[in-house]
Amino acid sequence: MTELVHLDVAAGVATITLDSPDNRNALSAQVRRELLAHLQTAIDDSGVRVIVLGHTGRVFCSGMDLKESRGAGAQNQGVNEIPAILERIWASPTPVVARVAGPARAGGVGLVAACDIAVAAEEATFAFSEVRVGVVPAVISVTVLPRLLPRAAHELFLTGETFDGPRAVRIGLINSAVPAVDLDAEVDRYVEMLRLGAPGALAATKEMLRRERPTALGAQFAEMQELSARHFAGEEGQEGMRAFAEKRRPSWAQAE
Repeated sequence: MTELVHLDVAAGVATITLDSPDNRNALSAQVRRELLAHLQTAIDDSGVRVIVLGHTGRVFCSGMDLKESRGAGAQNQGVNEIPAILERIWASPTPVVARVAGPARAGGVGLVAACDIAVAAEEATFAFSEVRVGVVPAVISVTVLPRLLPRAAHELFLTGETFDGPRAVRIGLINSAVPAVDLDAEVDRYVEMLRLGAPGALAATKEMLRRERPTALGAQFAEMQELSARHFAGEEGQEGMRAFAEKRRPSWAQAE
């Protein structure tokens, strides 16, 4: 069986590529299975500093494979695998960057939203098309709604309207929309910035960003003070301060 999702690791960057262009990179059972496995492999690799999720072909990801879903029971529609994939990206201690050169629809937008950083070509388009085929964007809402402005979420979830990269930036779905010729350079810019961060500090910062905030500020300050002190005194914090004093790059940011 030909692999439909590829994993390549070089210079501390794991590139995961959706490669099912004939199917518009739809989330078929095989794609879901391979994507989940490659994500876990990249996360488990201590040498991987950044994960980049990209694609071949014109389309980033068209969402669930509707041909497979017709007449299928819930257990055959990816209701277990899709949440697992989104959670694996969202909770990954390793930063994940989405490289979006073409359209993303439905579950494909969920993938984009789950990533820490998302960069798209200006002409890439997005849509929550679920209501137009009689379903609800329920699972992807878990990763999408924390990103979107509330008014835009209501509009776009309910209408299914298509929108472009610049609007995706304005409503918080992606970080940057650039001309297609500049897409790889913009992805590389984010990757290089992320590689300057200490792996443990990045993982802890991601965990902090995911936490629900206590209502009492005192409790929140106490928790954050303990987190800060632990990393100041930790190996990475001490190495970072030594490197700053010695005017050199810290060990984790040395050239590969």
